[in-house]
Amino acid sequence: MTDSPKPPNRDPQGIVGRLDRWLSPIENATNFVAATFIFLLMLLGIAQITLRSVFGIPISGYIDLVELSMAGMAFLGAAYTQRLGGHVRMELVVGNLKGRAFWLAEIIGLIVGMAIIAILTRYSAEHFLRSYQLGDTTIDAEFPVWPSKLLVPIAFTFWFLRLTIQLAGSLRLVLDPTKSPEGVVLIKDAAETAREEAHDALSDPLTKKA
Repeated sequence: MTDSPKPPNRDPQGIVGRLDRWLSPIENATNFVAATFIFLLMLLGIAQITLRSVFGIPISGYIDLVELSMAGMAFLGAAYTQRLGGHVRMELVVGNLKGRAFWLAEIIGLIVGMAIIAILTRYSAEHFLRSYQLGDTTIDAEFPVWPSKLLVPIAFTFWFLRLTIQLAGSLRLVLDPTKSPEGVVLIKDAAETAREEAHDALSDPLTKKA
């Protein structure tokens, strides 16, 4: 029996696959909110430059709005990125492992990550609660700060759930490496990544028109 896993199951029926499908739309939504924050911040920056340079009327509280948007932009897309494996990974050693050895290494990394995220979730929640109770505001325009701080433990909670699903998927493959992967990130070699990027480029309508 070989340790090579089957291709990913496109319609997973196991509990890990069902949890993965349940959490994925939520991650997509939070990532969309993060992208919306970035887009709105770009529009706000354009408006600030235009109003300040042309009309001499800067937007009141512009710096405060930028500060409040940072939490959403930085953390709401974390679980989505974790799901796609878009985060920075050190694969010089792990990438050369196969079968159970690879999934055991993944489990170790996931457990460490879950411990860190659990600590950050607790203290960020306490930080939000303290800000809410004190009525903390920004220095300039005095906008309430607690909504921005609330986004951090929410984002970390979804991140922790994603790590939990990946841990369960990795444990499942340690028990039987021949099963179809569910809820885990598969490492792609440089050739496979290049093929996918070339396929995406050829499929892009703008590329076809060019």
